[in-house]
Amino acid sequence: MKSLIRITVALLAVCALLFYTAHALNKSSGGSNKKVLTVYNWGEYIDPSLLKKFEKETGIHVVYETFDSNEAMMTKIEQGGTNYDIAVPSEYTIEQMKEKHLLLKIDHKKIPNLENIDDDFLDLPFDLKNEYSIPYFWGTVGIVYNPKLLGKGYDFDKWDDLWDPSLKGKVVLVDSAREVMGVGLNSMGKSLNSIKTNELKAATDKLIKMAPNVKAIIGDEVTQLMINEDAMVALTWSGQAADMMSENESLTYSVPSEGSNLWFDNMVIPKTSKNVDAAHEFINFMLDPKNAAQNADYVGYSTPNKAALKLLDPEMVNDERYYPSKETRENLHVYKNLGLEKIGEYNEFFLKFKMSIR
Repeated sequence: MKSLIRITVALLAVCALLFYTAHALNKSSGGSNKKVLTVYNWGEYIDPSLLKKFEKETGIHVVYETFDSNEAMMTKIEQGGTNYDIAVPSEYTIEQMKEKHLLLKIDHKKIPNLENIDDDFLDLPFDLKNEYSIPYFWGTVGIVYNPKLLGKGYDFDKWDDLWDPSLKGKVVLVDSAREVMGVGLNSMGKSLNSIKTNELKAATDKLIKMAPNVKAIIGDEVTQLMINEDAMVALTWSGQAADMMSENESLTYSVPSEGSNLWFDNMVIPKTSKNVDAAHEFINFMLDPKNAAQNADYVGYSTPNKAALKLLDPEMVNDERYYPSKETRENLHVYKNLGLEKIGEYNEFFLKFKMSIR
C-alpha cells in the first residue's frame, strides 16, 4: 500500500512538473497569454530600453528574438512552432509573405500614430495601402571607407572604384547575394532586379575580376573591423555605416552615383500571432514621435517618422548620406520579389564569385 502511495505521489509530482514546464514554454513563446508579446527582429535593431518602457506602460511582457536574414525569418514563421506577434521583414520579403498568406491585415484604426509617417513611405508597391505592414526604418546600400588609411584620391563616387588595383586585399563585402550581385549589376548600368541570366553571368564575371581586392565576405563583424581600422573599405548599409562613423570619425560613407538599393523594413503581424491586440499596441507605441526618435538615435538608421525627425539631431537629419533627397532617391531602387527560382540563381552566381576568392 505504501509502495502504491509513493508511486502515486511520484506520478503527481511528475505531472505537476510537466504542467509547469508546458506553462513556462507557452509563456516564453507567446502562447495564448494575452500579457505576452513575442517580437522577432534583426539583431541590434531596437533600443532595449524601449522594450522595458513598453512593458511598464502596458503591463505586457515582451519576449524578444532576433534573426540575421529575411529568408531565415520567413522560414521560421512559415514552419510555425513559435507564435510571433511582430516581425520586421524587408520589402521584397513582405511581398513573399503576402503571397504565402503568412500575414494578418493591420487595423489602422488601432494605430492612430500612423499619421506621423511621411507619405513618401506609405502606399508603396510592395504593400499598397499598407494593408499588411507599417514602416519601421529605411536606408541605402553604399560604401564606407577610411580616407586616413587609404590616402587621398578615393571618393567611391563610382562602383567601379572597388575594382581599383590599389585596393588589393582591402575590400570587405557583406555576405548577401542581392547586395553583392547588385554591385556587379549597378556597375554595368543594369537593374538590381534583373532576371536575365546573361546579365547575372556578366555581373558575376565582373565581380570575379574584383576578387583580388576582397579581404573578406562577412556579416556584422564588418562593423568592428572598420572601427578598429582592421579594414579600409566595406560594402554596407547606411545605418551600419552610421554606427561605424560614430565610433571612428575617420570613416565616411558614399552611395555611388550610378545608383544603389533603397530598402524598407516594416513591422508586420504574422498569422500565427496569439496577441493581435498587443501587436497593434506595440506598433502604435513604436510610431510615437519620442519613441521613434529615441529608436532612430540608438539604431542609426533613417526613420520614416516625420514627427520624430523634429526631435533628432539636425546635423544627422540634414546629412544626405543618411537622408537622401527625393531627387537622389529617384536613382535608388527597391528590391522586388523575384521568385524562388530566380533568387536561387542569384545565390548560385554569388557562390561562384565567393569560390573565386583565394
